[in-house]
Amino acid sequence: MGAQFLIVTVFLALASSLAFASDPSPLQDFCVAVDDPKDALFVNGKFCKNPILATAEDFFRKGLDIAGNTSNKVGSNVTQVNVAQIPGLNTLGVSLVRIDYAPYGLNPPHTHPRATEILTVLEGTLYVGFITSNSDTGNRLITKVLNKGDIFVFPIGLIHFQFNTGHSNAVAIAALSSQNPGVITIANSVFGSNPPISDDVITKAFQVEKNVVDYLQAQFWVNN
Repeated sequence: MGAQFLIVTVFLALASSLAFASDPSPLQDFCVAVDDPKDALFVNGKFCKNPILATAEDFFRKGLDIAGNTSNKVGSNVTQVNVAQIPGLNTLGVSLVRIDYAPYGLNPPHTHPRATEILTVLEGTLYVGFITSNSDTGNRLITKVLNKGDIFVFPIGLIHFQFNTGHSNAVAIAALSSQNPGVITIANSVFGSNPPISDDVITKAFQVEKNVVDYLQAQFWVNN
């Protein structure tokens, strides 16, 4: 009997940890983020505007029809719509981005540590993909060419990318399963950190010469 109870307890603990792998479920209808505690209620670890004072503007954002500026080294631009832009998203566990791509523009390999992403192509053709973790699958690359109207999912935490293979601009919209999914662009993080990662670490990790590392660290890394 004791062993059965222990097994059930362990199972419930694992199920709970999976259930809270993303943003926690809200404990009220909404929790509009507010900076001034004098005008707020403290609920579920966050300051929230008094619900009586909430307005439509707390849940609204315009301008996603405007193309982002892709005149940078990677040829892409990400317009974010998260809790920083819409305070009403606080505790709701979702956010959105618009991604613009110049011809042959790239949204470089990156990860979202707190969110799964589902992307829809609005215009153009994209070569997209993600890489599985260090497991029995051996960092498997999973890719697909997407056309207008196609949808693709990037699992939470996995490195992924999108590349515009066409001669014209491309546009995509992506939803993410967090109000603040975070982003870690691989090249920027490894070669553009402040202060820089030691050459000894990078040369051994990437099996390259120090002059290659010095060259890469000297580049201007774009946060698009």
